[in-house]
Amino acid sequence: MSRGSITAAVQSGRILVSDGAWGTFLQEKGLQAGECPELWCVDHPEAVLDIARSYVEAGADMVETNSFGASRFKLEHYGLAARVSEINEAAARLSRQAAGRDAWVIASVGPTGRLLLMGDTTEEDLFAVFAEQCQALERGGADALCIETMMAADEAAIAIRAARQTTRCEVICTFTFEKSQRGDYRTMMGTTPAEAVAAALAAGAHVVGTNCGNGISGMIEIVREIRQAAPTTPILVHANAGLPTTAADGRTIFPETPAMMAAQVPAVVAAGAGIVGGCCGTTPDHIRAIRAALKR
Repeated sequence: MSRGSITAAVQSGRILVSDGAWGTFLQEKGLQAGECPELWCVDHPEAVLDIARSYVEAGADMVETNSFGASRFKLEHYGLAARVSEINEAAARLSRQAAGRDAWVIASVGPTGRLLLMGDTTEEDLFAVFAEQCQALERGGADALCIETMMAADEAAIAIRAARQTTRCEVICTFTFEKSQRGDYRTMMGTTPAEAVAAALAAGAHVVGTNCGNGISGMIEIVREIRQAAPTTPILVHANAGLPTTAADGRTIFPETPAMMAAQVPAVVAAGAGIVGGCCGTTPDHIRAIRAALKR
C-alpha cells in the first residue's frame, strides 16, 4: 500500500486530518426520519460518494464510510439483516473510490444497541456480528476499521478483537464522554477515559480516541487524560461542531463555525491528538479550516 499505515504516519510526526459529519450531511441531501441511512449506499450511491469526495477535496487524509449502523443487529430494525455484506461492501467501495490512492478509508462501526450488562446479547453473538460487518468493510476496500461512539468498554473490546482476529485492517477505537456532575469525563456507562483506553489497548486497538458528545474545546481535557493512559499510542479526535441546540422550527443547530473549531486545533494537538476531524454538525468547510490551521 503506497500510503502505508495510519499508525506509522502519526508516529513519524505527521498530524493527520480526518473527515466530518455523515448523518447531518445525509439529512441535508434528503434522508428522512425513519429511513435507514446505510441503505443509501445501495439506493443513492451518488449522494454517499459526494459526501466522501467532499471531505477528501477539503483536505482530509482519511474518510469514513456510511456504515455506522450497518451491523446485523442494527439492520434488523429495518428488515435488512440479510443485506449486511451488500451494504457494508458498498459503503467501503464508495469511500474507497473517493479516497483514491493517497487517502485512507477508515470504515465506521458503531455500537450494536445491545448491552451485555442487560443480558441483551452474548459475547459470542457480539463477536460474530462485529466480525461479519468488519469483514465486509475490508472486502469493500477499507484500510482501517473505526469502532466509534462506544460507551461500554466490554462491547468495544469485543469489536476490536473481532476486527483484529478476522481482518488485516488497522483498528481505531473511540469513545464518547460527557462531563459528569463531579466535573470529570465519563461514558454513559460510567467509564473514564483512562479505563476506556486501557480496555481498548488490551483488546488490540492501534489507535484510540474520542468522538461526539463535545465541541472541540471539551476534547482537550479528554485527550490529555488519554495521553496519560497511552503515552505512545496515536490519538484520534472527532469533535462535534459545538453542543447542539434546537431552533424554534425544530431544527438542530450546531453553533461552532469552521473558524471557531480551527482556533482550538493547536490546543488539541498539544494535548496529544495526532488525528483531528469532526463529528456531528461539521462540514467540509470545518475540515478545510482544520487543515489550514495545521498548515499554519
